[in-house]
Amino acid sequence: MTSLSDKLQSLGVKLGARDLPPTRPRRREQCGVEQVIPGRFRTTPQGELFVVERQYPADHRHGRAELRLTGSLHMIAEWAGERRLADAPPTTFAFLDTETTGLSGGTGTYAFLIGVGRFEGDQFHLIQYFMRDPLEEPAQLAALADFLRPCEVLVTFNGKAFDVPLLNTRYITNGITSPLAALAQLDLLPLARRLWRDRLPSRALGQLEVHILQTVRTHDDVPGWLIPTVYFDYLRSGDARPLGGVFYHNAMDVLAMAGLLNHISQQLADPLGGRVEHGLDLVAMAKLFEALSHFEQAVQLYLAGLDEDLPEENYWDTLQRLSFLHKRQGNWPAAIKLWQQAAAEKQLYAHVELAKFYEHQARDLRQAAHWTQSALTIIGHPNCPRSARRQWRSALEHRLARLQRKLNRRP
Repeated sequence: MTSLSDKLQSLGVKLGARDLPPTRPRRREQCGVEQVIPGRFRTTPQGELFVVERQYPADHRHGRAELRLTGSLHMIAEWAGERRLADAPPTTFAFLDTETTGLSGGTGTYAFLIGVGRFEGDQFHLIQYFMRDPLEEPAQLAALADFLRPCEVLVTFNGKAFDVPLLNTRYITNGITSPLAALAQLDLLPLARRLWRDRLPSRALGQLEVHILQTVRTHDDVPGWLIPTVYFDYLRSGDARPLGGVFYHNAMDVLAMAGLLNHISQQLADPLGGRVEHGLDLVAMAKLFEALSHFEQAVQLYLAGLDEDLPEENYWDTLQRLSFLHKRQGNWPAAIKLWQQAAAEKQLYAHVELAKFYEHQARDLRQAAHWTQSALTIIGHPNCPRSARRQWRSALEHRLARLQRKLNRRP
């Protein structure tokens, strides 16, 4: 199968920046970035770079979600294993996204555009640092470090795997201390996968905007896979007009992260308060709560999910998970009720669990043998998957033989 990297290379995109063409002197009729994007040039001790700044009210809505953080972050902090996420003030959160010259993330890859936002009072300050030429990278990195100085938390989307390692490499290459190591990190991509893996075919940020935040980008947006090509073309021609869509794409990514974090925090803080609208989302949150040993909340979320119109496969999987959680807590009546419901629909695991219960808990060997035999009947049916036969037949036959020996020894 052709990889995305291969496709980009076939289009002439370099995976890295070692062979970046030198910027050509701009002809009078060409458009520089300052003529396309409303920004300004900033002079730093490391040189000059182009900067775009925007201010949004903190209650600005990106789709259905406000940018400002209004929900508790305790559950997210517990999931991420980073206590500082729950304790840090919202004004110390930074939301960062990069646009790069390639996908490899190696030492030859540049982040030519860095977008980062933070809350300042009742405003959300979004700033974009643009590298017109690789020679401007030291100024770009120094400016970013200065912006991040008041921050304690860095929020990204796939940043732990890509943006942060890439930027750390660029800081090392330029002999500048990276400001990122001292920040608590929250990568929203793994959390999004955890919450919407069963409902959405894609957890890309753009898809989450459409399906979760319920907003659609304008025609100004440039697809992420095309952005390296646009930048290479700019370096060759000096014509910045196509870059407008790149700046728009980057800004929307930053706003989307802020809105998404607020949306998730509100839902996790009160998942049964009516904010969660889809049954599969309730089940996903139940799994997360269970993984964090919040068992009572998980039970309530599983029950709420089962009350929704779940797809059949998800319904039975959820019922099984809930039954095992009851078993784990020693709530045998609740577990047996669910196993009996599932057994009536020929769910194999339910027959096995009932056999185990009657043998080891109730000490009712006849009932245990009955449920073991019924499980064998299910796997003997022609419609039973071959994998289930391989997995269960030997163990079930062994169990039934053991139970029959015990029954035969009874007076």
